[in-house]
Amino acid sequence: MKLTGVELRRVAMPLVAPFRTSFGTETERDVLLVRVVTEDAEGWGECVAMADPRYSSEYAAAAADVLRRFLIPAVLQQPRLDAITVAPALAPFKGHRMAKAALETAILDAELRAAGRSFARELGAVHDRVPCGVSVGIMDSIPELLDAVDGYLAEGYLRIKLKIEPGWDVEPVRAVRERFGDEVLLQVDANTAYTLADARHLARLDPFALLLIEQPLDEDDVAGHAELARMIATPVCLDESITSARTAAAAISLGACAVVNIKPGRVGGYLEARRIHDVCAAQGIPVWCGGMLETGLGRAANVALAALPGFTLPGDTSASGRYFSTDLTEPFVLADGHLDVPDKPGLGVAPRPDVLAEVTTHIDWISA
Repeated sequence: MKLTGVELRRVAMPLVAPFRTSFGTETERDVLLVRVVTEDAEGWGECVAMADPRYSSEYAAAAADVLRRFLIPAVLQQPRLDAITVAPALAPFKGHRMAKAALETAILDAELRAAGRSFARELGAVHDRVPCGVSVGIMDSIPELLDAVDGYLAEGYLRIKLKIEPGWDVEPVRAVRERFGDEVLLQVDANTAYTLADARHLARLDPFALLLIEQPLDEDDVAGHAELARMIATPVCLDESITSARTAAAAISLGACAVVNIKPGRVGGYLEARRIHDVCAAQGIPVWCGGMLETGLGRAANVALAALPGFTLPGDTSASGRYFSTDLTEPFVLADGHLDVPDKPGLGVAPRPDVLAEVTTHIDWISA
């Protein structure tokens, strides 16, 4: 492909309700979008970095800066450009996986639109719809939590994930189990809020037959997760610790996880996400697709990824209405607990011009 230029666009997407985790509360998504324009097509990528470096060291403004100054110039210099060549071209620049993922996704989207192939087909999807779970943030009270879970189950979500932190863990889980029973697929996500010293406390979650506990310890503490996995019965799932197929293989070999959450933005893109899927499938480790409060652009790609054969657990690929009253694209709507996998070329969706114009806060254009 030959790039004409790349657009960096910031948009502000209000959330339908505040979303609280152990690292903070979000009321609006400050989203960085990447649009690449080629001689034959255009493509979109969504950077999942948040406004502040709390979930990870990356944040939206820094992602825009590194894209503008380093990553985009690097791909513009490539004599032959397609999605497969993006990661090698960007390898000299350390880190910044979320920014790299957005650029690679935009280039892959343009490539596939020009070729008439869908994301799902390119990645190796085997399903035309995927089961959906929902992530429930930390609430001010247990009655508020129970009302929220009740509403999501009524909407048809097949799995409930509760965000937890010290002081909000055992009792909320107990309350949900007592109210909705053992048949509800239930898991928890700690977002690195605990240490190995909390192992005895975390073992108090074992009687509730959880699918998994996600990332209880610091992302760097893979050895600690391996030790914790031997001390509790609840399966340990790694999220932030998994940054590549190599780190996934190492974590599995150490016994640090029984399940892996694959977030494409966190690992540098959908091509690396597919490699992680393949590594886990070879080791018999189930995977599921995590979410980062994406708009319809990121959601479309996530749904395509979640249609691969190794994704045997419902992911955080919730419907658009879970987060946004108006999505950037035509909304993804839950039907019988599932979302349809887009089958049109590329992502299969595009921003609605009127919505895009309304939420845009800044645009940069980098010419080839």
